[in-house]
Amino acid sequence: MKTKILFLSSVALASSLFAGNLAKDALDAGIVPLPSDGKALTKMINDAAPDAKEYPTTMAAYELGMRLYFDPRLSKSGIISCNTCHNLGLGGVDGVPASTGHKWTPNPHHVNAPTVYNSVFNSVQFWDGRAAHLAAQAAGPMTALPEMASTPELVVDRLKSIPAYVDEFKKAFNSEINFDLVTTAIGIFERTLVTPSRFDKFLEGDENALNDAEKKGLQIFLDKGCATCHNGVNLGGTLQPFEVAAKYEFADVGDFKGDANGMVKAPTLRNIELTAPYFHNGAIWSLKDAVKAMGSIQLGIDINDNEANSIVTFLNSLTGKMPKIEYPMLPASTDKTSKPELDY
Repeated sequence: MKTKILFLSSVALASSLFAGNLAKDALDAGIVPLPSDGKALTKMINDAAPDAKEYPTTMAAYELGMRLYFDPRLSKSGIISCNTCHNLGLGGVDGVPASTGHKWTPNPHHVNAPTVYNSVFNSVQFWDGRAAHLAAQAAGPMTALPEMASTPELVVDRLKSIPAYVDEFKKAFNSEINFDLVTTAIGIFERTLVTPSRFDKFLEGDENALNDAEKKGLQIFLDKGCATCHNGVNLGGTLQPFEVAAKYEFADVGDFKGDANGMVKAPTLRNIELTAPYFHNGAIWSLKDAVKAMGSIQLGIDINDNEANSIVTFLNSLTGKMPKIEYPMLPASTDKTSKPELDY
């Protein structure tokens, strides 16, 4: 009996050492945990938001940004909101390969809507990185003809016809309504959409936060070199070269080719099980198939079915705790003459 106890103790010690070394390997690979300490997490968010010093996250700004995020009156038609394509109940995406916008227009470049969760930690926004922060990103879809098809003037005029919004902008920013503050408020709300996971606790030293199958998947993830692009606090979110080792099978779906240098934003792997379909054009629906494709396209290696399944098991541990969001009641407009421009 004593020998058996010693044996079990040795196994437990070996497992503990393996978990400790594995967490260190992940940290050494450049993966950064979301801190469990609230103050540290707030500091990380503020450090990641370039406009946080000028526009701090106050309750008034947060509540205003949340209402604007859900308000379809920011679109020309009056029926499309930020939440339409970045649905907070669907992992921050819309669950289709390419979003449909104004007048039922499909995205002309067949680009998939990335998740808005944890997007504050992306070093750039949009697949080609053309926006540096969330407020700049919010302006893009709002004024793009195939998306919300609005204009800054239309947005401001509509919001000024809503007395409650006039008061909220004064309370949040001590200012009258202008388009820059509209996008700033939305960006402030989006800053808060952060989802800590069990994996973060594992990196912080909780060896039991991941089970053995998830640890095995993490080990394969690191050994295969996946953390070369999927690192940092978001396990992605930075511009990376694409088709490094091989061609993407579905490269001809849409005309997106990255930025001027062919660089593409590596998507965050946080909540990845919730954000299918995958890749910039949403051409792959299976996370296992996406893992195998990345092996050949980016790393020039074959990831077999068993290895891919193990990596997916690990990736599922990145699904985090979602912030509680209650759909807001939107204030009434006093302008009864301005009609949404459906043009259908």
